[in-house]
Amino acid sequence: MNTDDSFFNLYNHGFVRVAVGIPTVRVAEPEYNASETIALMKQAAERKALLVVFPELGLSAYSCEDLFQQQALLDGCKEQLASLLHASRDIPVITIIGLPLVVDGLLFNCAAVLSRGHLLGVIPKTYLPNYREFYEMRQFVPADCARSQTIQLLNQQDVPFGNQLLFQLEGQPLCTFHVEICEDLWVPIPLSSYAALAGATVLINLSASNITIGKAEYRRQLAASQSARCLAAYLYTSAGFGESTTDLAWDGHGMIYENGTAVAESSRFSYKSQLLTGDLDLDRLAQDRRRQTSFGDSVRRHRGDLSAFRTVRVPVELPCHERLLLDRAYNRFPYVPSDPEQRDERCREVYEIQVQGLVKRLQSAGISKVVIGVSGGLDSTQALIVCTKAMDVLGVPRTNVLGYTLPGFATSKRTLDQAWRLMRAIGCTAQEIDIRPSAEHMLKDIGHPHTAAKPVHDVTFENVQAGERTSLLFRLANRQGALVVGTSDLSELALGWCTYGVGDHMAHYHVNASVPKTLVQHLIHWAAATNQLGADVSPVLTDILETKISPELVPGEDRAGQPIQRSEDVVGPFELQDFFLYYVLRFGYGPPKVAFLAYNVWRERKQGESPDIPDSTGREYGIGEIRKWLRVFLDRFFHQSQFKRSAIPNAPKVGSGGSLSPRSDYRAPSDSEATVWLSQLDRIPESDA
Repeated sequence: MNTDDSFFNLYNHGFVRVAVGIPTVRVAEPEYNASETIALMKQAAERKALLVVFPELGLSAYSCEDLFQQQALLDGCKEQLASLLHASRDIPVITIIGLPLVVDGLLFNCAAVLSRGHLLGVIPKTYLPNYREFYEMRQFVPADCARSQTIQLLNQQDVPFGNQLLFQLEGQPLCTFHVEICEDLWVPIPLSSYAALAGATVLINLSASNITIGKAEYRRQLAASQSARCLAAYLYTSAGFGESTTDLAWDGHGMIYENGTAVAESSRFSYKSQLLTGDLDLDRLAQDRRRQTSFGDSVRRHRGDLSAFRTVRVPVELPCHERLLLDRAYNRFPYVPSDPEQRDERCREVYEIQVQGLVKRLQSAGISKVVIGVSGGLDSTQALIVCTKAMDVLGVPRTNVLGYTLPGFATSKRTLDQAWRLMRAIGCTAQEIDIRPSAEHMLKDIGHPHTAAKPVHDVTFENVQAGERTSLLFRLANRQGALVVGTSDLSELALGWCTYGVGDHMAHYHVNASVPKTLVQHLIHWAAATNQLGADVSPVLTDILETKISPELVPGEDRAGQPIQRSEDVVGPFELQDFFLYYVLRFGYGPPKVAFLAYNVWRERKQGESPDIPDSTGREYGIGEIRKWLRVFLDRFFHQSQFKRSAIPNAPKVGSGGSLSPRSDYRAPSDSEATVWLSQLDRIPESDA
């Protein structure tokens, strides 16, 4: 085995693979149903899943009606449970199967949990529907009727019995699951809500759920909202082909959700058995529960109810020593929805947030004009669009946007042309001030050795230009009775890619400070594609998107007229750095997990291999490149740059991925070290081989 194979294994990064099985059934034929179940159990094990869940009353079929009162059927189900138990000895997957079971002389609708020949527990259904097409109370009794907490079943003693059982995996303690059955989810307060507060991170539902028009979407809402409220995963499976269609129909709906996010969903109305797998991020659930302190408050409030839950320890051997990448699809651009409709809606909403923030600040200050430096690059373009929309909302002329392009030593013909074209097309007040004379004067005053004959392009040379631009903008704002709007984005603030006190760092008000670079690009693309500011503006926006990202502080252009100074040569590809930022800031993941996620998303695909990612645009990166740029990110984010973020102006928070405002999402010391993060880079291999 390659010594690095363990890094490329999902189980070593807080993930578990789970499965939802939907077998075809024959009504009242347990032997056939058991054989279909065993076949799917084997498939789940082959796919390296830890557990697999099957539908409600799957051994008998749900639609048996009064046949549940026939002893032969009950005996047949118990016999086939024994067959499953025997088969499980050689199938390394925890199995949850539904069947009718007599306990204490009463008939319960149950779920049995079994693994490696052992019955780990039996869970009776809590809520029995007895309305419309459902008549379960005709055959079964609810869980509250149970007198025994343990039962003897199939020659196994003291099998836990009850609806308040938690099953915790010994090999992965973050994976604790609870089982409920169908209607248990449809009530105002599902028992799984209490189970989550008691420690369950994976909530499982064995369902039958016949299909009617519109019901599938309602199921999705239920599963998604329950997983979100409980900060948990939710596995749902329901009866499919083979159930009796005397009066009902069945669609075999299976779903896997994680904290409101859809991980996987089955094909409905399948005529064959099917198995659905999904990779669950247990670290995400654990992080969210720690961060959302109201979850802990709920534990305190319901402490008495939670004391009734019992924990069953489940021995399990994780398949963690082989190469096993994620099946789950992650977006390369986590700040940007991959679905076009959602992306359009997101873009509209981001602009509304930015514009409303600026409008409120202007109204509060009694100001109706703004000053903005327009470079012809991405960030100032995005800020200029926001300023223009704000003037439209305020009902004042766009000429109240005072745009200044401030060319310096390194300003390219391309960006200067773009700045002018953009300002003219938008209709703002446009002016140009050459900062080179004042910058040269400053360099001379401070004794800097730079001359035209012998240029010295050091950090002082660069920052004198940034300082001159900022000084001009603030003095122009004073003279015009205006407010300076800043342009710096979230990505640059994360990496400290701004000069303290001047340049992109400073303004009266920022509008882009919680918008990452990759989202800025999509916002401008959307504004161009939808002609947000008019058809004359869109071609200019497209040209700006095709311009290389540069601070334009060191002179030089390539043959294509692009700036020779490239930001990404220093701080790394923004598409990759934004990916790192999201998972570090939003979830607090450690470097190895961030690198593992990035590798799954950004790795090179073999010929013919599906990208398996929602948005496959962008470059591809090997683990070595990911490791290299992650080191840059960690050092700049945790060690170098917090003192700059501690002094940034006000700006509206835009996304749930977080902001870096010291007054809002992120409070951190300005002089922390990055040692603990950088030391974990040793766990990341330097090559894919």
